[in-house]
Amino acid sequence: MRIAVDLGGTNVRVAAVKDGKIIKSLSEPCKSSGSEADVIEQLVRLISVMPLEQACGIGIGVPSVVDSEKGIVYNTVGIPSWKEVPLKEIMEKRFGLPVQVNNDCNCFALGVARYGEGRECRETFCTTLGTGVGGALIIDGRLYCGHNTGAGEIGSVPYLDKDYEFYCSSRFFVANESTGKNASTMAEKGDKKALSLWDEFGRHIGELVKLIMFTFDPEMIVFGGSIAQAYHWFEKPMWEIIRTFPYDKSVERLKIIPTELNDAGLIGAACLID
Repeated sequence: MRIAVDLGGTNVRVAAVKDGKIIKSLSEPCKSSGSEADVIEQLVRLISVMPLEQACGIGIGVPSVVDSEKGIVYNTVGIPSWKEVPLKEIMEKRFGLPVQVNNDCNCFALGVARYGEGRECRETFCTTLGTGVGGALIIDGRLYCGHNTGAGEIGSVPYLDKDYEFYCSSRFFVANESTGKNASTMAEKGDKKALSLWDEFGRHIGELVKLIMFTFDPEMIVFGGSIAQAYHWFEKPMWEIIRTFPYDKSVERLKIIPTELNDAGLIGAACLID
């Protein structure tokens, strides 16, 4: 059994995971506006109530650039006080267990590769659509991190007047005086403005997919994150844009699906402990 942590600027989730299944879990709002020590103490408190006597290690996913070898977290998104945190060292001293730290989208991709839709694929690109846009690449069942665990971070690539993250995450809906959840609710009621918003969002996602195709040429793209739950609202306009890709055979062979693996990020964090 392994202890898994999914740390975000909004929520902290901790779970005991065995063979890809969550045995026990806790979640609470992250003390993201607090000091570095406040957030660390929150993590320690939540981990402490897990069945540590049965655990062989702790895997932690964070929305950040990470020195995965040393377990140092840099400039964590949504937690302003976390500029440079030696998280692996702190947690190993506190719990006496091996600790591995990685980017949260990388953890999502590991979960998908080991226990989800990526199990039968050689090359899978995973992208999370939520507060931001994360990206991670699986090759032959193994996570490709890059030198700073930053490989695949397509959200920061310039696009139009900003970047892909602005147009392909919840920021797009906020900029249009809505939220993804509200836009989905209104679309269910047939609201023309909401349906138009999803149509525009889908076209931006289509351009994001074309970027992924040009850069990584994966066999499959798997969407995760809160907005992926509304895939049916943006699937059609997304594919209309993808079909403008210059290589027809690449489009024909590409698979795109939203994950059905619940808690993929937590399960993937557990997979950091071999």
